[in-house]
Amino acid sequence: MRRSCACSRQEIINRFRKLWSQHVYWTRFFIISTAEDLPDLKYVTHRLLENPGDFAKALKIFYSEKIAGEFKKLLTEHLEIGGELVNADKDMNAAKADELRKKWYANADEIAEFLAVINPNWNERKWRNMMYSHLGMTEKEAGLRLKKEYPKDIEMFDSIEKEAFEMADYMASGIIRQFCCN
Repeated sequence: MRRSCACSRQEIINRFRKLWSQHVYWTRFFIISTAEDLPDLKYVTHRLLENPGDFAKALKIFYSEKIAGEFKKLLTEHLEIGGELVNADKDMNAAKADELRKKWYANADEIAEFLAVINPNWNERKWRNMMYSHLGMTEKEAGLRLKKEYPKDIEMFDSIEKEAFEMADYMASGIIRQFCCN
């Protein structure tokens, strides 16, 4: 059953651009605070972990509370694993980093599959490719920051930000096609 569109197309696009932007910005702040041992790490981590709940609120407009909650759970796992991976890289624990990297990519597979199931306009392979690219660039960003290669770190983040908008637009366009009249 098609629900009536709860907001304008532009509102949907803006909402998901904001969410994906916040996702990558707060991830970046986490990486910087971790790498530099900044005293704000606890607060940055807390704010970063609010992002999955913010996504759930936005998705609940269109999907059930159960679906929104499942995405929140998967995205929270994504962030928690990523945080552990940054710390393993910082501690130069290659074995733990390899284990976490496998777990992180498995979580990306789960996210891609989940999104493709809930919206027929979202392709699992496309989500997987975007997620894998996101993970690879984020890990590279963290590595550059840990090695204090700041210009390359900033350049990498520019690519991450661009991709976040692509992910947001893909998510928004799928919701618009699924729920809004043409």
